[in-house]
Amino acid sequence: MKGSYVIGMDAHSVETEVAVLTPAGQVRQRQRVATSALKLRQIVSAVPKPRRVVLEESTIADWLWRSLLPVADEVVVCDPRRNRSISGGDEKCDRRDAEELARLLQGGYVKRVHHPESIERIIFKEHVGFYHDRVRQRVREANRIGSMLRRFGVMAREKDLADPDRRAELLERLPDDGLMRTNLELAWFGYDAVATQVSECRKKLVARCRQEEVLRRWVRVPGIHWVRAATLFVHLDTPWRFRSKSALWKYLGIGLRRRQSGASPGWLGVPRQVNRRLKATILGAALSAVAGDNPFAAQHRSWLKNGLAPLVARRNVARRLACTLWGMWKNQTAYRSDWVGQAAARSG
Repeated sequence: MKGSYVIGMDAHSVETEVAVLTPAGQVRQRQRVATSALKLRQIVSAVPKPRRVVLEESTIADWLWRSLLPVADEVVVCDPRRNRSISGGDEKCDRRDAEELARLLQGGYVKRVHHPESIERIIFKEHVGFYHDRVRQRVREANRIGSMLRRFGVMAREKDLADPDRRAELLERLPDDGLMRTNLELAWFGYDAVATQVSECRKKLVARCRQEEVLRRWVRVPGIHWVRAATLFVHLDTPWRFRSKSALWKYLGIGLRRRQSGASPGWLGVPRQVNRRLKATILGAALSAVAGDNPFAAQHRSWLKNGLAPLVARRNVARRLACTLWGMWKNQTAYRSDWVGQAAARSG
């Protein structure tokens, strides 16, 4: 948007630094205000139109993005990892960071972060994230109890720890000491509490998934069930934000990144800085799919037979799965096993 005023905001939980640039790139205003939606809207409303706002991704970025949309022509939330001129500069302060953000947006050098427009989608995304957090906490509690038992030569898996009958057997194999039993009982109490939270969260998650028509179609795809479908759905938000399947693969962490300089041969590989939850979800779905009897498993066996490495073959299955879900979402179609790999076969 040429000829617009740019408002850079370095937002924190207490105060926000604001810098306003004119279309010519001159600093028109600097101000430090409390992080309040009302006060920030007042500052933005006082800037001549057209006006754009830029801020970095954070825990309060989505709230600010929604609060400032009604008074700004455009609100951009950018990826702070891409703003090397801010984080790696010789001099760094909040006042300078707000101006640097505005100049980066004015020059077109920011990497935008997508935010869903629907508040219901944001709440659903928070619930999915909370479910994954509770699952990790349950695993931590189980590992802690398992390490306490192994110190005395008692080996147990998580399903043994969750079974009340097995717990009595495990306690009998330990030394008869009241303090040790107290520690284990308290640890089991924490494990049971988190396990109950996981169970309740999963029930709510599945019930919410059943309300989404696209998720009811996704769960018919091999390797995809409610939790994986919900994780992909809330993070992708909409199929129209990806211009190609390569962009979708890179966002999921299964695409390739190319680096080259001068006459060097260059480097082609999988990027490291990706959304690990998304990558684990789609690769886990591929691993489940190849274990069954379906077109994805048949393609996986064919790739292995032709000498492809197992990791590369699984990544290829993950890409086929991602394209299948993406196509079903865009075209509002049901899963058809005879369509899997047809586009790749035609292009080949």
